[in-house]
Amino acid sequence: MTEVPEHLLKRAQERRAALEGGGAAGGGGDQPPAGGGEAASEPEDPDKIPARLLTGAGGGTATATAPAPAAAATTTAPGLTGPAGHTQRLLTVVKAGSIQDVKTTPTDKVHVWPHLLAVEFAAALAMTAFLLVFSTFVNAPLLAMANVNRTPNPSKAPWYFLGLQELLTMFHPMVAGVAIPGVGLAGLALAGYIDKNPSNKPEDRKFAIGMMTLFLMFWAVLVIIGSFFRGEGFNFILPWRQGVHDIFDL
Repeated sequence: MTEVPEHLLKRAQERRAALEGGGAAGGGGDQPPAGGGEAASEPEDPDKIPARLLTGAGGGTATATAPAPAAAATTTAPGLTGPAGHTQRLLTVVKAGSIQDVKTTPTDKVHVWPHLLAVEFAAALAMTAFLLVFSTFVNAPLLAMANVNRTPNPSKAPWYFLGLQELLTMFHPMVAGVAIPGVGLAGLALAGYIDKNPSNKPEDRKFAIGMMTLFLMFWAVLVIIGSFFRGEGFNFILPWRQGVHDIFDL
């Protein structure tokens, strides 16, 4: 049973003492006033509990509203007996405002169109415009016309294949061309099934971000070595000694 707030009990006791004192002074004996006599003799104070709630007049269960918010409570006032011998009174305080609690579930999902595709289309247009302007003012570093009688030294693959060419200088072709790239691609494909965390925050996706970073750094190092640290005969050199332009024969 929920306890009645202390201030309500104190006010109820004060009001009961005042009513008992008033009944004894009026010579009415022990008989309580019938009906709403108390309400007619003096106006009710809105800050105090009405007398009819304390004496039980008007019904077995009464409801009063006090300014202080509290929960519904049931109490037994000692020495008071209401109609039909009931000794329990219900003091109910209803908090102002709606009693309906409406909660909306926030969501961070949006539709692919137009939210995602519009942004991707704008990014594609911006990149196309950048490449158009850049290629207009900057010439591509093309080599001279190919000569079938002279093989360039070193003969290097395009930069995106230099990682594989670098692996070929270290391992057997089966290992460098099949095993290592296959393990790397399989690991990237399985990363989404191993790390099933739906969060897109970097601190929550340490496994996936760490694995992708490891793959990119591994491949970037191979490309950098093949581009700048391989000279004639694809031998290892230091670019600050021989020079980058000599490596690419520009």
